[in-house]
Amino acid sequence: MGVEIVFETHSISLDNERGIATGWLHGCLSETGKRLAKELGERRRAEGADAVFTSDLRRAVDTTEIAFGGSGIPIHSDWRLRECNYGTLNGMPVAVLQAERSRHIDDPFPGGESYRQVIERVRDFLDDVSRGWDGKRVVVIGHAATRFALDHLLDGVSPEDVVTAPFQWQPGWRYVLR
Repeated sequence: MGVEIVFETHSISLDNERGIATGWLHGCLSETGKRLAKELGERRRAEGADAVFTSDLRRAVDTTEIAFGGSGIPIHSDWRLRECNYGTLNGMPVAVLQAERSRHIDDPFPGGESYRQVIERVRDFLDDVSRGWDGKRVVVIGHAATRFALDHLLDGVSPEDVVTAPFQWQPGWRYVLR
């Protein structure tokens, strides 16, 4: 049967608006981000979900609380859904991150992790979800690196292609975990 996964990135943060790659720093939603989180909740609650899984970083948790708080849908926080840990470069300008990404598919950022390590922690998360949520629809709220891992693990896109492609926001991505 499988698990239907609806993936959403956290809403717009102050760092996003400033062109900062937050990484493992918590970050805060902007006013626009709070409005978009409310819209995300309206969109996703209307189609139904059996559970919501969120990164434990504050910008994702706040998105989830605004979107799904009080809905009765169970919410689960999971550190494995975090953004890539850029180590000493957490909080760098996005322009620097874009220049560095392809160098860190296999080699960790200084004091941080590689995108391959992100893929492995998301793989571990998916193993748990496949055991507990077969036949269900779950919403996952995470970060760009979370989506990179999902694209690789569930759609077969190479890490090199997914990490180097320009990010294009959209109102969610759908995957099936079998």
